[in-house]
Order: sequence, then structure tokens, then C-alpha cells
Amino acid sequence: MIEAKNSELKHRHGYDQATDSGLFGMEIQGATTIFVANLKRIIKLIDQKE
Repeated sequence: MIEAKNSELKHRHGYDQATDSGLFGMEIQGATTIFVANLKRIIKLIDQKE
């Protein structure tokens, strides 16, 4: 289950390579990537309830 989520982050959301240089850019990229993945999961759960 965890490996599948890591694979999704890396391959579908570009988490495998940094787009900005520096620690701050990498932190922002990581935070937004994880936020988007969680948002997708929340939307999927809401759609299943309807």
C-alpha cells in the first residue's frame, strides 16, 4: 500500500526530481505534491459516498 502511494507520487506527480534548487524549493514541492495526492484521495472518498 505504501509502495503504491510512493510510486504515484514519483511517477504521476513529479516527486522523483526537484524542479527548484535549494532546500526551500524542495520543501515547497514536497508539500504541494503530498497535498495534491491527499486532495485526490479526499475527492475520491466523497464521490464514493454519493
